Amino acid sequence: MQTAFYKYLGVLAAGSALAFSAPAFAQTSEDAAGHDHSGEHAHDHDHDEDVHSGYFDDDQIEARSLADWEGDWQSVFPLLQDGTLDPVMAHKADHGDMTEDEYKAYYEVGYETDVERITMDGDTVTFFSGGVPLQGRYEDDGHEVLTYEKGNRGVRYIFEKSEGDADAPDFIQFSDHAIAPEDAGHYHLYWGDDRAALLEEVTNWPTYYPADLSGDEVAGKMMAH
Repeated sequence: MQTAFYKYLGVLAAGSALAFSAPAFAQTSEDAAGHDHSGEHAHDHDHDEDVHSGYFDDDQIEARSLADWEGDWQSVFPLLQDGTLDPVMAHKADHGDMTEDEYKAYYEVGYETDVERITMDGDTVTFFSGGVPLQGRYEDDGHEVLTYEKGNRGVRYIFEKSEGDADAPDFIQFSDHAIAPEDAGHYHLYWGDDRAALLEEVTNWPTYYPADLSGDEVAGKMMAH
């Protein structure tokens, strides 16, 4: 179980003042890496679809800065819990191979977190759990390419804490289906004190959308994604 700020990473002991239960796990091959999405304009569109689905060459990968995720972000986990995302689960059931209830159970594990809000301003990241903030400053620590069971891949962009609250995580890792600089429309964030362990976990991927979107707007974007 995770310490202080994050409930469980599976490699650290629990204990501290702010017992946030935000899981810090890596994505599965289907959802956090690809969400099951398997003329020149058409070529560009196909290229983007391939990249976002996890099919790309190493020489396409570029470094990214925290500016790509700057802003105020809301967790989608409360929206799943209160039923706002039920139409999304129904949509997935209509087009997928599980029932609506099965999809909801799957995403309850995937989205679970107590960190309901994250803000990013320059190199400063602030995490809110129950309205209580934890803050750190983060610097680039490179990226890692992950290969999944079905053969697609994902790039995890990693930042290490340079200063800040003691209970703020030492590492944060982003996955948003992009492999080069671009403003994120949403993202999965993983955090903890063990860089390597974060890359190994595959069941939980806390997911964040812009805080100024309504719940219905988030649902609409998910169904269009």
